[in-house]
Amino acid sequence: MQDPLLLGILYLLIGLFLGGALVWFYAKINLRVNAVSKSELDKDYVLRQIHESLQMQADLLKEDLAERDQEIKELTASLAAENQSAKHLQEKLAQQMQEMEALQKQARVEFENISNKLLEEKSLKFMENNHRQLSDILNPLREKIKTFEDNVEKRFLLETKDRVSLKTEIEHLRALNQQLSTDANNLATALKGDSKTQGDWGELQLEMLLEKSGLNKDIHYHTQSSFADQDGNQKRPDFIINMPGGKQLILDSKVSLTAYQNYCEASDEPDKSKHLKAHVDSLRRHVKDLNGKNYEQLYQINSPDYLLLFVPIESALALALQQDSHLFLDALDKNIVIVTTSTLLATMRTVSYIWKQEKQTKNVLEIARQSGMLYDKFCAFVDDLKDIGLRLDQAQGAYQGAMNKLTESKKFGDTLIGRAEKIKMLGARASKNLPKDLLEEGSELDEENE
Repeated sequence: MQDPLLLGILYLLIGLFLGGALVWFYAKINLRVNAVSKSELDKDYVLRQIHESLQMQADLLKEDLAERDQEIKELTASLAAENQSAKHLQEKLAQQMQEMEALQKQARVEFENISNKLLEEKSLKFMENNHRQLSDILNPLREKIKTFEDNVEKRFLLETKDRVSLKTEIEHLRALNQQLSTDANNLATALKGDSKTQGDWGELQLEMLLEKSGLNKDIHYHTQSSFADQDGNQKRPDFIINMPGGKQLILDSKVSLTAYQNYCEASDEPDKSKHLKAHVDSLRRHVKDLNGKNYEQLYQINSPDYLLLFVPIESALALALQQDSHLFLDALDKNIVIVTTSTLLATMRTVSYIWKQEKQTKNVLEIARQSGMLYDKFCAFVDDLKDIGLRLDQAQGAYQGAMNKLTESKKFGDTLIGRAEKIKMLGARASKNLPKDLLEEGSELDEENE
């Protein structure tokens, strides 16, 4: 058997040898790394920082996409439930409409029956009873119709509002989901493009932001509209936002990213300072140019005294404000408000909410107008029924007078039937006979008078 002490010493020597080899190998690697130039290390560091930033943005976008997908699934399930509820409400509405038609038919039948009775009866007291019965029938019917119309109108308005709101939210989430998946590529392309490409990208971002806010093109906002000033010169604002009451907001997009891109790519402080100054000067120059266009003086536009200048990349504006803290206030002195995606989105959502409130107000006024017209129609219908009752009373009176002349008199010979029957008895030729009940009634009256 081998001595454990010798084995331990042997293992210790092997460990020391391997440790020395590792130290030698590590020292050799450090010598090679130190041989790399400082400029290459700086370049690699910048590239790693850019790569890590882009990777972080990509991870955030993936997480946001996953959340949006989950929201779409939940909203789709909610929409299916709302559609099922709407189907049940429509079936119930159809059933109630059938019941209302049956009530109307029943009312017409009962009204015809009452009219026939009024013509047949001779007593005014009985006619008054029939009028009371008619009122007892029509008043509950009127109340049921009014209650039914109110319920149908409320349910229709609530269901329409909920379905429109849900559909709008789903469409908004779908559009946002698609946009998030392309924002990274669009941003990279815009940063590397020329001024025309950057400008087009900025206007596209601005229009997508307006759509996300719930505004509709050519209804709530217009793009690249041309106007003539007092001197006949053509002015073309980027965007005009319509407000309720005939007001407009002018919105201009500023995308000059060349200096900002150069700043991000610069490797030393002198270059960074130079490009940062150029970036701030570019923003100030655009503020000055926009102020000189005097959009607010165009007589075709009812605009406030200030304009909105949109900078789509918030970090670019934040960097400029960090370098020049007076930039925002100087622009405000020229009646120009610099906005970014977050601040403009909040402003445009407020505009969209104002439009929705305006529409709801108009709908309420229209509902009130239609309700008034419906009530007026019903009042006219009641007046017509009263007029029919009056005409029935007049017809009953005329009928009673005619019957008096025909059969009812103190002497049978003084009535029309009595005189006609007397002429027949005197020898007049006739092929037909008068009804026996009328002759018997006239004879009975004559006997009673004697």
